[in-house]
Amino acid sequence: MFGNLFEEEEDEGFASTSNKGRTAKGGEEPPPPPRGRSNLCGIKNQGGTCYLNSLLQTLLFTPEFREELFSLGPEELGRLEDKDKPGAKVRVIPLELQRLFARLLLIDHQSASTTDLTDSFGWNSSEGTNQHDVQELNRILFSALEHSLVDTSGSTLIQRLYHGTIVNSIVCKECGNVSQRKEDFLDLTVCVCGVSSLEEALWNMFVEEELFEGNNLYRCAQCSRLVTAAKSAKLEQLPPFITMSLLRFSFDFAKCERYKETGRYTFPLTINLRPFCEQSDAEDSDFTYELFSVIIHKGGCYGGHYHVYIKDIDELGLWEPPEDDCKPKAQKKIEKEVKESSEQNLQEDDPLSIITAIIAQESSKSVLLDQLGQKLLDKTGSSWSKRFRKHYGPIGKFLQSHSDVFILVSNGSRVALKANPPSQVTDTSASASEQTVTSDPSQGSHWFDLNDSAVTSIRESDIEKQFQGKESAYMLFYRKTQLHRPGEALNNPQYKVPTQLIQMAQDENRRLQQMREEFEAANNTVELRLHLAPFYKMVDGVLQPVGEDQSGSINLSFDRRKTVGDLRITIYHKQELWEGDMALTVAKSLPAGLHLYNTLTDDGVSLYGAGIHTNTDLFVWNGMEVCGSAVQTGAEWEPVLLTVVRPFLGSENVGPGLKREARGFAGGATLGEVREALGEPRESLLCQEHKRGKVGGQGAGEGGGASGWRVFPPDDMQRTLKELSLKDGDALLVLEPHSFDSSVFTRNGDVVTVTTPSDCRWLQVEFRPLINRDEEELRKTVKVPATGNMLLSEVKQRAIEELQLLEEPSGSPYCLRQVDCSGKLLPPVFEELSVRDAGVRLMTTLTLCPGNAPKESQLFLHFTVGSAPSAGMEMDIIVEKTCTVKEVRTFKNKILVILFFSGTSWHLRRLDWCEEVGEPLMDEDASLSDLKISNGETLVVTEGLLPPKGFLKLSVWLFMDLRSNCTEGSPAEQRMWETDATDGFCAPLLHGENMVELRNIGKVEISDDAMLEDLKTQVLTLPALQDVCVPVTSFLRVWQMDGGRPTRILRGQQVTLRKLKLTSETDLCVQVLLMDLPKQVLLNVKMGVPGERRYYPTEELVWDTSKDSSPRSLRTSLAAHYGLSPDSLLLAKHQPEKHTWEEISNWTQQFSKKKKKKKAESLLGPPFNLRDGDVIGIKNLLIDNNRDFITEEDQQGQQRLREQAEQRRKGAQAAASNGAGKNKPRKVEVPLSISVGEFR
Repeated sequence: MFGNLFEEEEDEGFASTSNKGRTAKGGEEPPPPPRGRSNLCGIKNQGGTCYLNSLLQTLLFTPEFREELFSLGPEELGRLEDKDKPGAKVRVIPLELQRLFARLLLIDHQSASTTDLTDSFGWNSSEGTNQHDVQELNRILFSALEHSLVDTSGSTLIQRLYHGTIVNSIVCKECGNVSQRKEDFLDLTVCVCGVSSLEEALWNMFVEEELFEGNNLYRCAQCSRLVTAAKSAKLEQLPPFITMSLLRFSFDFAKCERYKETGRYTFPLTINLRPFCEQSDAEDSDFTYELFSVIIHKGGCYGGHYHVYIKDIDELGLWEPPEDDCKPKAQKKIEKEVKESSEQNLQEDDPLSIITAIIAQESSKSVLLDQLGQKLLDKTGSSWSKRFRKHYGPIGKFLQSHSDVFILVSNGSRVALKANPPSQVTDTSASASEQTVTSDPSQGSHWFDLNDSAVTSIRESDIEKQFQGKESAYMLFYRKTQLHRPGEALNNPQYKVPTQLIQMAQDENRRLQQMREEFEAANNTVELRLHLAPFYKMVDGVLQPVGEDQSGSINLSFDRRKTVGDLRITIYHKQELWEGDMALTVAKSLPAGLHLYNTLTDDGVSLYGAGIHTNTDLFVWNGMEVCGSAVQTGAEWEPVLLTVVRPFLGSENVGPGLKREARGFAGGATLGEVREALGEPRESLLCQEHKRGKVGGQGAGEGGGASGWRVFPPDDMQRTLKELSLKDGDALLVLEPHSFDSSVFTRNGDVVTVTTPSDCRWLQVEFRPLINRDEEELRKTVKVPATGNMLLSEVKQRAIEELQLLEEPSGSPYCLRQVDCSGKLLPPVFEELSVRDAGVRLMTTLTLCPGNAPKESQLFLHFTVGSAPSAGMEMDIIVEKTCTVKEVRTFKNKILVILFFSGTSWHLRRLDWCEEVGEPLMDEDASLSDLKISNGETLVVTEGLLPPKGFLKLSVWLFMDLRSNCTEGSPAEQRMWETDATDGFCAPLLHGENMVELRNIGKVEISDDAMLEDLKTQVLTLPALQDVCVPVTSFLRVWQMDGGRPTRILRGQQVTLRKLKLTSETDLCVQVLLMDLPKQVLLNVKMGVPGERRYYPTEELVWDTSKDSSPRSLRTSLAAHYGLSPDSLLLAKHQPEKHTWEEISNWTQQFSKKKKKKKAESLLGPPFNLRDGDVIGIKNLLIDNNRDFITEEDQQGQQRLREQAEQRRKGAQAAASNGAGKNKPRKVEVPLSISVGEFR
């Protein structure tokens, strides 16, 4: 009717499961959650199948339809396991419908999947995301069932239950002749526009007469002339079930757009159809119907969501009064005030405040762990995984980390606030009320709201809320009141279910139960590390292991739902030799050693409630002492690992310096106690590294310099390490009074300076003249004492003096240059900097060379002349960083005119990392620093003017097939092939199986904004192609060359060269074709990795479509490409904008409202429209059973699209509230169809 106009509103069609946000260890998916309190099963939404779910639930709760379907056995329908066997007639749709109904009735899970059923419809993965009209689906599904049940005992199932008859009569007012015509109906389509109720609409249809008079007369067959007549319609035969389709959607011809009727439209719970029937002499019970299902549409005519209100005829569900109905008015008022006040203080980005508010608003002051995710979704509009998981981790871990706020009750199944835990009285009253509701023997059937996966109880009065508004009734289902259910069917979901389906459900329930038990066990198992006291000792107030081995540590896996007492008993059993009391204290391994925090004293609390999580360390001891020493616990006594530094007087081979030792001390120990533990006298000084100093000296080769230390004043001796803010790794220098007799230590006030031989090192300077650089006798080496703070200019001056270079001719400057590992000279160093600031490592070699040294604001650059670097043509230059490219080029041009060449037609290019000439420096007004040209970079001076901006200079080669050119071609073309070798360079190569030759025919200059067609036109103007006959440019193929070979075909006549990613100096190859080019399609094909959700690297396939563009032709080409059988390949086209795959199948038989018509199968037309560059996925069914093409990247892309759709929806709602956003983009209408095999 409306195609897929009813696009699913984001988040409306998705119901959160109770396991939302929970994942097992190792990233495994949790098992399906069990049924909710209603004991009814929902249906999962595939993305846009809420319309299908609503109709399927209605059929399920139509007992007569359900039982008739179950009565059909395998002897009539076949078996699903035989559906792939050749020649087998398996009626897949009714079989899958039977299995789905059995799952909904008998399997203990929150929601069932319809994937198998929609696969039997012939729907691909994209159909599950497109929403259609439920009224259209009702007719097409019944039509498909009728075709599927041909020649079975159920062939008249739909006819007997749903088909009725209408009699249309025309009565001649002249002769009284009556002309009648009967028609069948599956559902009654009733008008909504201008009508206030269902009874009024039926009255207009079946009671009021339409008169033919005036200019609109009726030709009577008996009178043989135009006469006045009256037309009317009556219901002749009433089916057991009547479906009323409400015409909520209309078309405004003035605005040329659809709209939804949202006015009030009432319908009764019980209706008598006697006034609308032709025969009214039967009893009232023959005409009386009761309402049992209402399919509701929420949203507008271009988007929305379906759910259904259903009356539980067989009383299969557990109905409970809605929560608001169970509370007295005073309690409702108080809860409303609490909710409003808590929502005012609610911080949307703070999960702690949100969860706290959720728990505080509950009457029981606690929330089931399995329902916390759903309540969070209802509260904020987004799930925990989408909103908070990235920053806070899983919701269970978040609750553990806030054990000061939350507490687990009811054996770990509920979470409550620690400040306001639920009392026993509250829990008892709550359980009593639950028992009262459960055992309520209320008579009659009740109503439920089935919204995809969610099932909730509703009052019968709630149906009146669907009379009007954007969320209103769309389809009504009535059943005759004469239809009574047998007593054995009540509360019996197995009633008339086939034995094999009951067995299937029992096996599935056992499997689900085992999965849940394994999941709960895995999800609640924590890994603990036990540290045993006998294997530890106290050293300076810190727990240290006795030996190097790890025998004192034991790994233990334990269920966190068990209590501390259970853990204690388990450890007792493992440590049979343990004597006396056992205390369990939470510990933590720190750099200084093991430290203890809080002791677990309550044996009745669970490990989860005690804040024990995986990888927790526990210390097992007697709770008083370890090896006779008391143990201080708590954060204030956390030990600190200090580096104790002492003077070292030196030995024969090593000079004096400092020696270091790592020692751990309790954080609550005073500095005086630390000095005493180190065995130092009271006169000793303790020093802390100065803020500007460094711990110890530098390593070999690093910049040198003395280190400074601050002396602790006497008052600090009574302060603790925590109070002094000492941290792990801080250094503590210990000096005795006689240490200052050495020249290593000097004191100035409260600062001690340490100068060791490691702070005074040397640099080796080698003199290397640029001339005769191969003569070793001219090289001189000298070692210059240097420190990290010494200026490089001083190092150079000392080296010149010691090398006695002052006698050289005046005006000969020198500079210092470093050498890399290959012996190549690096740019001169900046002499105005110190050794450390210039990054020069001590005890390395510098080379003294003739030449000037650059300043820090300058750059030292190399430049060479020509198209490639060449020896003898290189020069160095020093320029300011602020110089522009034009200034550098002008300066170089002057040098070139003097030294090498004449003329001014030169431009600059950079040398890339491959030592090849790169792109030209186009912006001559830009400075060198703006272009990020670094010190020591090489610039190439290239002859010729600078190319205009945006223009490309492309070399063109001609592709010649030697075999064809020897026998074919016009005389003019042959003369072209016989041109002298000086006209173009020839390069023969093997291309495929043919010997071809590439001939250089010149260069073209063209703008990168030009299209490929313009490039072909300009190539045809080259002199070498003047005599070649090319009708149009599409007869010319252009290749991009790489490594002297044609590698990529340039496609798309209207594509710009910039989009084709062509650059200057790109080599192109042109090939003259004998037929028009668009007969071939270049596809990117990739084969799926068996058993995984990914693909092998993409390959290019040129598919010839000149003769056949059908799926079979493509499958044959791919089979030849991969060397496989065509029948074993499953193909799909990737839709990158939707991140979906559209399966390419040969199956064309469809049942739809349109006429069945066989279309020409061309993949170049709709719906696939294959073009160059399209991606085709391939599955080899011989080794890969996974028929799903979706990858993890596709799922992430679909998630992004859903988030963007949600943002657009919210933006559209905001714009609509401001009077904007009237025009909403809509999807293309796609007809709904269900594929059925032939069973006649």
